Amino acid sequence: MSDSEDTKHALDRRRFLLTGTAALAGLGLGTAGPSLVGFKSIQTEAAGSVAAPARGMPDGGPVQAVRLVAEPVEVEVGPGRKWSTWGYNGQYPGPEIRVKEGERLRVTVENRLPSGVGTTVHWHGVPVPNAMDGVPGLTQEPIPPGETFVYEYEAAPAGTYMYHSHVGLQLDRGLIGPLIIEERTPHVSYDREYTVMLDDFLPGAPQPLEVLAASGQRGGMMDRGRGGRCCRRGDRGDRGESVRGEDRWRGGRQRRGGMMGGGKRGIVPPYEGLMINGRLPEDPAVFDVKKGERVRLRLVNPSSATTYHLALAGHRLTVTHADGQPVEPVEVDSLLIGMGERYDVVVEATQPGAHTLLARTVEGDAPPARAILRYQGSRQNRPPGGQVPEGLRGGRRLRYADLQSARSLPQPLAEAGAPDRTFDLRLSGGMMMSRGEWFIDGQRYPDADPLEIREGERVRVNMRNMSMMLHPMHLHGHFFRTGGILKDTVLLEPHMGRASFDFIADNPGRWFFHCHNLYHLHAGMAREVRYV
Repeated sequence: MSDSEDTKHALDRRRFLLTGTAALAGLGLGTAGPSLVGFKSIQTEAAGSVAAPARGMPDGGPVQAVRLVAEPVEVEVGPGRKWSTWGYNGQYPGPEIRVKEGERLRVTVENRLPSGVGTTVHWHGVPVPNAMDGVPGLTQEPIPPGETFVYEYEAAPAGTYMYHSHVGLQLDRGLIGPLIIEERTPHVSYDREYTVMLDDFLPGAPQPLEVLAASGQRGGMMDRGRGGRCCRRGDRGDRGESVRGEDRWRGGRQRRGGMMGGGKRGIVPPYEGLMINGRLPEDPAVFDVKKGERVRLRLVNPSSATTYHLALAGHRLTVTHADGQPVEPVEVDSLLIGMGERYDVVVEATQPGAHTLLARTVEGDAPPARAILRYQGSRQNRPPGGQVPEGLRGGRRLRYADLQSARSLPQPLAEAGAPDRTFDLRLSGGMMMSRGEWFIDGQRYPDADPLEIREGERVRVNMRNMSMMLHPMHLHGHFFRTGGILKDTVLLEPHMGRASFDFIADNPGRWFFHCHNLYHLHAGMAREVRYV
């Protein structure tokens, strides 16, 4: 077999194992109550009860029924700017699914994507039963075109989540949407809320890193500074300490220009902009408020390859939830939100006028995503041109070390103790690799050993980032403890950044653990966590 045939065989095998289909289209490469801005809420309908609930569900009880249709769509992302892509129920982002904590959610997913394109839906952050997790080749086979699949699980715990396809690169075609599980008893008060979906805009079909590398596509937006270091040497928090290696770039008191270093270029998609709720910055989403209100913003980052630094002009942000889980309120001027992460914040509406909500890429100087907070009755409908929030120029930036759980952590995670099993993992690859390959401990998924665990164990994962890019690492099916909080996604800074977390093996099955940079995942930065 020739070198070219070897390469083709390896690529086809990876496509089959990562997507459940060898068809190129399956990668996503085919052609074309609350206040909501930019997308619609889907209505749930009571669907009676069932006799045999899945694991982890209460017997009987009402079921909230939802139908999602994955299909080609054409949407407007800016004035006169149409985008032919994929979405759910004829829209992008997909409709907001909103249920109450403890209800059972039944979602019928219909695949109307082009011929040969299978799909799934993953319920990001929700510890669903394993068979409902939506990972092709691990928990289910992709849903064929013209077919349906029913996902059903208990909507718990409360929090801000999202749903998205987990097949190939389909997430970067627009197959994303918000999932809100409302609290029975909120631990913070507010008068109004908005869901804020951040996303990177790729007008064409996504291509795997190896294809971009073969075509000489290096940089994209990275040519304008997306890659490499995201902090300057010596950029420290307000007290100068390091918490698991992340304070150098998450910061405390941010120094001027602190996040934007130089750096080496990598292989990234040719994005043309960043969006909030499906709108490009030239025609931003508008969030209307009244003076004196407490406004809850549910910040969700389903982006494929962008971590954001976000702030709101004229206002501070009180962080109340991290990855859907309640934390003791902490007031900051800005925060970073990585791919797969979610933060809820409360804004005190005390500054009438119009103010810019800005989210810029952490790893460069690409044009930022933009929205407007507008006070009702104000004469000012638009912020001053070029307004940059104070929090992006200085002030206090959220750190993981600032966050503490607002409720008791589950036993035995509440106690300091030795783990029953430990995995020490090195993250590497990408920048210096000609084909854009990414590894965990030198192994590239799917040709990688599973991380084997036993039910009931306390498992510790220690990670060290040997690469020159950020990695948001996401664990399916479980929350983990990092510092004083529960999360499901944690960011590792580049250049020897470290992170550790503990979780309890209490949800048997075969689970995915991976970088939530979609292209790093597709290029191999993943492992299976397998109960034995």
